[in-house]
This record gives sequence, structure tokens and C-alpha cells, in this order.
Amino acid sequence: MKFTKLLHLAAASLVTLTANPANAHHAFATEFQEAEGEVHGVVTRVWWTNPHIRYDMDVTMPDGSVEQWSLHPPGNLPTYRRENWTRDTVQEGFTVYATGNLGRDGAKKLYATCINIESGPETGRQLGRCVSPASTQQVTADPDADYTYKANDYAVDISGFWSNRYKFRTTVDDFDPKPMPLTEASRAIYEGREFGDDHVLRCQPAGLPRIFGSPYSMEIVDAGSHYLMVFLQDNTPRWVYMDGRNALPDQPLTSMGFSKGVWQDRTLIIQTTHLSPGWLDGSGYPMSGGDGTRIVEHWTVAEDGITIDRTMTIYDDLYSAPLVRTRGSERGNSNELLESPPCDPTVFFVEMMEEGRLDEILSAD
Repeated sequence: MKFTKLLHLAAASLVTLTANPANAHHAFATEFQEAEGEVHGVVTRVWWTNPHIRYDMDVTMPDGSVEQWSLHPPGNLPTYRRENWTRDTVQEGFTVYATGNLGRDGAKKLYATCINIESGPETGRQLGRCVSPASTQQVTADPDADYTYKANDYAVDISGFWSNRYKFRTTVDDFDPKPMPLTEASRAIYEGREFGDDHVLRCQPAGLPRIFGSPYSMEIVDAGSHYLMVFLQDNTPRWVYMDGRNALPDQPLTSMGFSKGVWQDRTLIIQTTHLSPGWLDGSGYPMSGGDGTRIVEHWTVAEDGITIDRTMTIYDDLYSAPLVRTRGSERGNSNELLESPPCDPTVFFVEMMEEGRLDEILSAD
């Protein structure tokens, strides 16, 4: 049954129509109803997070009062990237008009399947499923292409399961040289750090260079054009490309960055760029990320193939000399290959609440 209700507003409008359940995502049934609506207002905050982004906005009602609404577009960051939809596409202060499914129980939220930008550099642009459908029933793969992976005939085979407890040491202040070659900028950041600033405590990925020093095991698969490395810490995947490719012009910054490798005798040399800013270790030494950070690793495999000596060299603008971290890996039993339990940030947020920093942490970008 169709239920239609239309309110014409001077600076904002809400419209109730019917929804297409096919637009649902995993939390649709619990958060949103089948009725559709429209929202017209000014963006007050951008939450650019994976898997779902959110836009907070002010909606001016006919009586002049202002209501706070939130837009929840379907999809995730990889989906938006394919559509050239970035953090800067919709910014604070922009006026937008959105349609989608209304929140349940009167919640002032909209599952925004279509967003129209009414101010800003991309005025007139539409975003979402009104432009790019959520799925397609048409096969687009090339039937004559070979999409399967074929392992390479390398002189050294590192595929299989590896234990990283070999030559392990705690990943805190474990760099050479000592003392740390801090610049004025890195010293100021390091000395100003507080407990709670560490992104890993809130269950964000440790990423490189920290996962390099992790005692968690890893599994390596030779996928032809690349090595797929799965670290059991937080079930973290890493792709090391071996076919000579370079990062894309719009390659995003991520916790694991973009890695490419090459074999020299029994040593695999891996260079990583496009890393997100973060911490180098648990003690809080900062990392620039982006163009300011480059990591080079040397993985030297023993003649018997049982162990790997791994050396990481970090070149970062925040330090006056390269930083070196060393670790090892040893062949292990695949019976140890267990999925890592999901990270739960509850204790962290309780501690932040007890210290009176919860609002600060939640409002941080």
C-alpha cells in the first residue's frame, strides 16, 4: 500500500513515499522503515568512515525551528572511490537535497539513496543509487579472459604458514638508531601524546610499520601477479605486487599502504608507500604518512628455507635519519591458523569516559 505525505518547506522539505526493499543493506530493517522521504538542509559535519559514511545536517522547519538530521548513504568507501566520491565532495556548509528511507521510530535519519549537491564546487551533481545502481544482473566479465591465479616459478618459495614469534621483541621503542633521531616536529608530537591517542586502542588497524613487528603468525600465498599475505592480527590482508605495477594516480592512503616487491637472489625487497598517518609503535612515535613516509623491507630466506630474517627501514620526514626494525619468521604448522577474534573497543571507551575525554575522542577526526 502506498502512503504519501508531502510537506512544502521554505528551506527544507520532508516527503513520505514508498520504498524499494531491494535498496536495503545489512542494518536496514533495524534502522529504517519502508517509507521514503526527502530532506533539504545544510551539512554540519562529515563522518568519513568505513564501512558507512554519515552526513549531519541542519533542516529548517516551516515554523523557523531547526532540526538535526543525519544522512546515511548506502555502500562503503571502496564503492564511493569507484564513483569519484571523496571526503571533499560534500563538505560542511554545503546545501544538499536527499531522498531515501526514513528512520524507524521517528529517528531523524535518512538512508540516503540519492543526494543532490546544491552548493559548492560540484553544484548540481547527484550521488548514490540514482546515478550508480547497487548491483547488476548483467555479466560484464570477459569470457575469453583467464581470471585464475597461477603461482610463479621463483627460485625461493615463501608460500605457506609462518610463525612470527621467531626473533620477536616487543614493538615499543625497538628502533635503531638510539636515541631516536627526532626532529622538532616529531618531538613535539611525541611529548604531547596522551593515552587514548593511539588509534589501535579503538580497534582501528595497526597497519604498517607496526604489524611488521607483531608476533602473530601469517600465511603467504603466491597469487601470480602478487603475494597475498594474511596476518592473523586482526585478520589483516596485505598485497605485495610482483608484476612491476605502480600505485594508481589516485591511490588512497591506507593502514597497509601500497607495496611492490622484487626478488634479488634469496632476498625479497618490498617498498611501501601511500600509508595513512599513524604511530610507528605502541610508545607513540609519530609517522607522517602520505608523501612523507616510505618503507623498505628486506626479507632474506635461509638456505634451508626454514627461517626468514626480516629488516624494515623507515624513511620519514619527521626523523633526521632512517629508522630500522628487525624481526624473524619461522615455518610453522598450519594447524595454528586460527581466525583472530574481533577487536572490542568497549574497555577503551570506558576508560576515556572515566578520564573525562570521551567527548574529545568521539569528536576527533
